[in-house]
Amino acid sequence: MLKNILSGSDCARCRICCVFDKYDIWETPVVSDELYGRIIADFPETEFISKGSSRIFKCIPDDEKGELYVCPMLDKASGCRLGDSKPFDCRIWPYRIMELGGKRVISIASICPEMYNKPLSQLVNELEENNLSEKIFSEAEKNPDIIKPYQEGYPILKVER
Repeated sequence: MLKNILSGSDCARCRICCVFDKYDIWETPVVSDELYGRIIADFPETEFISKGSSRIFKCIPDDEKGELYVCPMLDKASGCRLGDSKPFDCRIWPYRIMELGGKRVISIASICPEMYNKPLSQLVNELEENNLSEKIFSEAEKNPDIIKPYQEGYPILKVER
């Protein structure tokens, strides 16, 4: 979805979006019912946690202290086992749909090294091209569980009308 501004090779090398520390475990992607069925069929060992009417992955501790968690769909050798069938949260990351003061906003996770180096104007333009912002707001309407509470430090790029 973001191929205009993120290269697949850069993402494959980085994978920071697939690892969560104890402070950003809230970023774990929401899995739709349809995708849940496919994951259970293909990867029956995968565990989930309920989130509203949806599910999120039960991430696997990746260190002895329990401070790092890895998405169970990450294969460290080959990347995401879901390929192009990733959850919506993953397909738009590092864009985030958040709620701030009763409004939905699109922000950017500045932890993404590739996006952090891009001018904000380019990130805003990407939202406008191909109606990406409308697609994000539309998906949030269909599945409100993907809306995260606003976190300070996430630059807001678009506010829903």
